[in-house]
Amino acid sequence: MSLSNIELIIIFFLEFMNTITKKKLTKLQQEVLIGILLGNAKLQTFNEGITYRLRILGENKQYIEDLYNIFKDYTITPPKQIITKKGKIRWYFNTIAFSGFRFYAHQFYDKTGRNKKIPKLIHRWLSPRSLAYWFMNSSKWNQTKYNKKLISIKLSTNCSEKHELILLCEAFKRCYDIVPNLIKLQNHRINQYIIYIPVKCSLKFYNIIFPFVSKEMKQYES
Repeated sequence: MSLSNIELIIIFFLEFMNTITKKKLTKLQQEVLIGILLGNAKLQTFNEGITYRLRILGENKQYIEDLYNIFKDYTITPPKQIITKKGKIRWYFNTIAFSGFRFYAHQFYDKTGRNKKIPKLIHRWLSPRSLAYWFMNSSKWNQTKYNKKLISIKLSTNCSEKHELILLCEAFKRCYDIVPNLIKLQNHRINQYIIYIPVKCSLKFYNIIFPFVSKEMKQYES
């Protein structure tokens, strides 16, 4: 007796899940995950922290597709397009819920699982690739008024606790001898800060992340 399409789908899905549960994140996936979690990527749980899924949303289609290719072993469907209430186009994808993300959820989220935090050991994980993907995820170049070749960099996180961002700044100094500043955002009801890398340190920072930054986001000539 032949199996129905639904039965075949169920069998395929169960085999897929059985394969995934035995997998471990590669070094590449670990470093990228740390970088995008410093940005706006999210880990979500629907079973009280047993497993987590990764959700990635952004406006740069090529960047989202790049991330999808890195994590595609944990996905079922490719990136999809959505249109926001303001009419802006965004791209997103979700992974399946996977226990391998749990360690990172415990590091980057508070006990409620809703609010992001900066891991106390972030200095151990702040690799050049992690920095690059954080930069591509949520950063902004700022050219000076007087010299268009001089550029400062702003890095955003979803963490608003100043003491945690100070910890992150200390990791920059410890790992790369880069001294960033904290800038308080204006017109915010809550205290929210961004990390600002001044002109004197920006080229050094860029040379660190250059090998891992996509072509369309490169500002300096190699």
